[in-house]
Amino acid sequence: MADGISLEELQLAARNHGMPLEALRWDVTPVGLHYLLTHYDIPAVDPATWRLEIDGLVDRPLSLSLDDLRSRPALEVVATMECAGNGRVLIEPHVFSQPWLLEAVGNARWKGVALASLLEEAGVLASAIEVLFEGLDRGCEGEEEQVYARSLPLADALGEDVLLAYELNGVPLPPQHGYPLRLLVPGWYGMTSVKWLARISLLDTAFDGYQMRHSYRLRQEEDEVGEALSRMQVRALMVPPGIPEFPSRARIVPVGECVLEGRAWSGEAQIADVEVSTDGGETWAEAELAPRSDGRWAWRGWQFLWNAEPGEHELCCRARDEAGNEQPLEAPWNLGGYANNAVQRVSVTVS
Repeated sequence: MADGISLEELQLAARNHGMPLEALRWDVTPVGLHYLLTHYDIPAVDPATWRLEIDGLVDRPLSLSLDDLRSRPALEVVATMECAGNGRVLIEPHVFSQPWLLEAVGNARWKGVALASLLEEAGVLASAIEVLFEGLDRGCEGEEEQVYARSLPLADALGEDVLLAYELNGVPLPPQHGYPLRLLVPGWYGMTSVKWLARISLLDTAFDGYQMRHSYRLRQEEDEVGEALSRMQVRALMVPPGIPEFPSRARIVPVGECVLEGRAWSGEAQIADVEVSTDGGETWAEAELAPRSDGRWAWRGWQFLWNAEPGEHELCCRARDEAGNEQPLEAPWNLGGYANNAVQRVSVTVS
């Protein structure tokens, strides 16, 4: 696989980072361990002069400072966020982009202002159908100079837990996570939650910017329109058991009882069950789910007691949600390497 990774992809990997899978043990991911993807440069923002503009098809355009936002009723949401490209390098043929393995995820406590309350304050006109979110990060992509901008259908933007967040795990947003303000759309892949938010505009037509028209779409060919990505697919991940060999990360586990544990989530529905296989997916047994905690959008813990016998083993885990969605054993290929929620496979030597 290393021979297929280009210098450009290594540069992306050095700028961004995933969450070490052993951090699945935390209910809430520590700030420095939460996955991070930055499309362009981290902008320098002066909080004294920064404003959030809400305009377009509204009765009362708003221009709000950070203090203005903090003075309004606060909402706190615990939400799992996953990059749409998580698992990209595990599909073949190779896809050029940020080379994620399985670590592009985190579960955090976000605090801010409900977007719906601000849109109500601005007075959305009946002709509005979409909400456009523009960040301050600027770059070139697809031969277009642009700020990072994405839109949501109005009905989705008015969801009760959609948040304009100014805090992460009880502290002000760090620069890399969108300081001073970012959008949070629980249940959707991370590209939706625009960082360094500066403008919200109400539109009467669908936004046709690069990040909506071309990026984050399931396509087989470049000239396809494709299907837009939205909600996170169901997935379970396992804390790698035992100890790692450096640098291969191959796992070494002692003989005897071994507690396998991890987390599961879905943007479509709540987790119904998680299964574990210790023979590469030939047979499956049900894991024990932890009680639901931290609300609808947080990942859910699971455990499985394995009697580890000497030899080579391939451990797998898969989740099913209450809408009936289940992880596949193999992921279908697409041009962007998106939404690869195939079951995780962990090779283990028991000795």
